Amino acid sequence: MTEPLNESPSEDEVLDVVDEQDRVVGSAPRGEVYRRKLTHRCAMVLVRDAEGRIFVHRRAADKSFAPGTYDVFVGGVLGSGESYAEAAVREAEEELGVSGISTEPLFRFLYRHEDGSAWFCDVHQASWTGPVAPQESEIDWHDWLTEEQIAARLTEWPFVPDGLAAWQRYLARR
Repeated sequence: MTEPLNESPSEDEVLDVVDEQDRVVGSAPRGEVYRRKLTHRCAMVLVRDAEGRIFVHRRAADKSFAPGTYDVFVGGVLGSGESYAEAAVREAEEELGVSGISTEPLFRFLYRHEDGSAWFCDVHQASWTGPVAPQESEIDWHDWLTEEQIAARLTEWPFVPDGLAAWQRYLARR
């Protein structure tokens, strides 16, 4: 979900830097946060349709972090001063191409990536019964899948690592 970017205008976007207890200890441009592997924040949203299926997508192939991998969450990093709830709604609406979505927080955890970087993942859920128009710059493919279909694909498809960690925690909490 976190998106390290190279040569991107959003490298200048300011993010909050947090400590191991998720307390804001400063802020820095996104590019610096990623280069220095500073701990920051991310919101993730599991979206279900009226039949209970989950929105699953493949990340765009030109993404710097986990390109071409699959995810069961939409989401992204929080801007400086943005709340997890605000970011969850903003990211879900942007990535799904919708407006008026409501999210419900589920749990939060500190994700530690193998490269030494870390970010807090605040996991939410939402329902959406209307059409979606996924953001083409973010999403190459999408579909609504059942939990059983997702389980079968976990061994077939590469999944984004923080999304996979969140999915495993989500299943364990039920």
